Amino acid sequence: MAFLDRARRVQDQFDGRLRSVGHGKYGRILRMARRPTSEEYVKVLQVTWIGAVLIGFTGFAIYIFFTQAGPWLWSNYLSGL
Repeated sequence: MAFLDRARRVQDQFDGRLRSVGHGKYGRILRMARRPTSEEYVKVLQVTWIGAVLIGFTGFAIYIFFTQAGPWLWSNYLSGL
């Protein structure tokens, strides 16, 4: 019986927290939240993809610079330092 009592107590605690979700510090945010329209969703996806492509291209350019131009610069200009 101790296990069943403990399980009931844990379930009651969880239910109490779940009931108070709309009343806590995040309650107003959750009440004001709404599902984005398809137009808003597409805009967010476009901005996200543009950002990912820019970050990827920048990283690739840095990689190419250090693998191609880096050794050349080191051997020709910086080896005497």
